[in-house]
Amino acid sequence: MLSPSCTMACSRTCSRILGLSLGTAALCAAGANMALFFPNWDVTYLLRGLIGRHAMLGSGLWGGGLMMLTALFSSGLALLGALICFITSGVALKDGPFCMFDVSFFNQTQAWKYGYPFKDLHNRNYLYEHSLWNSVCLEPSKAVVWHVSFFSILLFTSLLQLLLVVIHFINSFLGLFCSLCEK
Repeated sequence: MLSPSCTMACSRTCSRILGLSLGTAALCAAGANMALFFPNWDVTYLLRGLIGRHAMLGSGLWGGGLMMLTALFSSGLALLGALICFITSGVALKDGPFCMFDVSFFNQTQAWKYGYPFKDLHNRNYLYEHSLWNSVCLEPSKAVVWHVSFFSILLFTSLLQLLLVVIHFINSFLGLFCSLCEK
């Protein structure tokens, strides 16, 4: 059986590792969200307001980034931030990218517009039909690859953050009660 001093040392070591892991994950989430503002590293889409609402929510910046950094001060905010980032990223992957597409691809009128062309596909999933990736979105080029890549990073990072925050809760709980056992 571990002595209380050994348990406290393990708790402190775990806290240090968790702090570094959460900080690194927060920077990763913030970086991935920043990249979503610049499709193909081109600033003109941001300047023209042609960035999708999921990216503009900035959940990777404030949810997965800023709120994760505040995890050092408040685990509840960190949990909320990671959860918001996870949900937003999942919805963004479900809806698909915000891009210019040919409306005639879906009906018989000839027009190009910006929107979410994959959002209302019935009985089809753009994530599994790679042939749609380059044929539907006309601008920005490789919009689907960009969207799927960075929102997948955000989804994975926020899932990792959720796990780390839960471990942090457990570690804090054990640290609190084990410290009460000391002299």
